[in-house]
Amino acid sequence: MSRVQLALNVSDLQQAITFYTKLFGTEPAKIREGYANFAIAEPPLKLVLIENPTEGGTLNHLGVEVEDTERVTAAITRLQAEGLATDIEQQTECCYALQDKVWVHGPDAEPWEVYTVLADAGSMAKVPADGCCTPAAETVALGAKPASSCC
Repeated sequence: MSRVQLALNVSDLQQAITFYTKLFGTEPAKIREGYANFAIAEPPLKLVLIENPTEGGTLNHLGVEVEDTERVTAAITRLQAEGLATDIEQQTECCYALQDKVWVHGPDAEPWEVYTVLADAGSMAKVPADGCCTPAAETVALGAKPASSCC
């Protein structure tokens, strides 16, 4: 099952967890220091909360969570065939998960990722001080060494 991901910067993680638990009627799937995510069945949504007191209430990034690496690879092939610049990451640790992913940017530079979670991880990793998930500007070819980014 694929689902859209919405990652938000929140000024107070506990307050946000309380609100989104009530809004969607479900508990978080994962809570770590400065981070929580919800795997919401209806509507199908992966909601990620990233504590960032100076940027609370703003969009961090968008994404599509897919079932496996084969679907990430298919997305890479499709996006590159459409002429979109891609930033590929394989076996990258971020947002408390080991992931394979590809990043693209929308017309207003909004970051989108297509990703799969391979395993749980013990740290947020690769998060700049001002937030999360801003991929490197350069693009990489399919199978090339991935650039650093997150989530």
